Amino acid sequence: MKQTPFTAKHIAAGARMAEFAGYNMPISYTGINDEHAAVRNNAGIFDVSHMGEFIFKGEGALDLIQRVTTNDAAKLTAGKVQYSSLTNENGGIVDDLLVYCIEENKVYMLVVNAANIDKDWDWISFHNTAGVEMHNISDKTCLLAVQGPNAAKILQSLTETDILNLKYYTFVKCKFAGVDNVIVSATGYTGAGGVEIYFEDKDGNAGKVWDAIFEAGSAKGLKPIGLGARDTLRLEMGYCLYGNDIDDFTTPLEAGLGWITKFSKKFTASDYLQKQKAAGPDKKLVGFEMTEKGIPRHDYRIKDSEGNLIGRVTSGTQSPTLGRAIGMGYVMSEFAPIDSEIFIEVRDKLLKARVSKLPFVQQP
Repeated sequence: MKQTPFTAKHIAAGARMAEFAGYNMPISYTGINDEHAAVRNNAGIFDVSHMGEFIFKGEGALDLIQRVTTNDAAKLTAGKVQYSSLTNENGGIVDDLLVYCIEENKVYMLVVNAANIDKDWDWISFHNTAGVEMHNISDKTCLLAVQGPNAAKILQSLTETDILNLKYYTFVKCKFAGVDNVIVSATGYTGAGGVEIYFEDKDGNAGKVWDAIFEAGSAKGLKPIGLGARDTLRLEMGYCLYGNDIDDFTTPLEAGLGWITKFSKKFTASDYLQKQKAAGPDKKLVGFEMTEKGIPRHDYRIKDSEGNLIGRVTSGTQSPTLGRAIGMGYVMSEFAPIDSEIFIEVRDKLLKARVSKLPFVQQP
């Protein structure tokens, strides 16, 4: 298994470790519910250094991004971030990702899922017919996500740059905790506010930044958070997890990601997706809440009142915030309207559930 620059810190803090996307990652420290509440109500820090980062440079950088991603990156100006996806020839999602505009029309950073680093690199390289300068900086990049309503307040003392007032999906380059050339962004995967911190893994930077963050935050209740709570937090917001809710065989339109699928330009499978939009997808990703006692899990079958198979669960959990079971899954489009009654097959029993509006949890 690969290690992140913070693996020793997690083990020293008593984290329960496990393999995730080929990395030895912390799953939990004090328990998922406790860590979940810490992020929703105060602040927590996630090590997400397993994620991938690519730098694209040159006059053709924007054109390459436009041809392989679904969103319109031409709208980005320096300091802005965009959520997007890569699609294959059949409209399936190769990956979902973030596009950072470092220098308009010239320099961009793509942040991709850990399990898809090699796949994404090969896919984009195949389409790089104009010789755009590409750099895979994944292995030398540290990434910490400090999330929660008080996260930015805790971190502000570590930089002279204003990070308290970062607008959603924007970033700044600054000196942070004594480290130069740090990117601090406000994208997040928890719906609880906060920032992400990117910096190069050299000269002991990892330990320096980690220790500085805890020196600033320990007395204010900052806690280390594992991937278990990251999953429950993102599910409460209805955010997709690649490999669960989206994959090479689901399209952005089926996944409710039409808002990042822009037909004002040509991209891989744009013609196919335009036809799917016109006809309407046969299946749709929906959120649902259990109305009978039972917890939905990945790949559980979804049925109608007659017991006919109409879909499958992609993600499910007992929501720590709501105190009831929630999930997401694909169903035939006629069962997708809000408040539709569906049934989740749990241990050979059909348990009632109701299609719900996303997100499940509204943050203040």
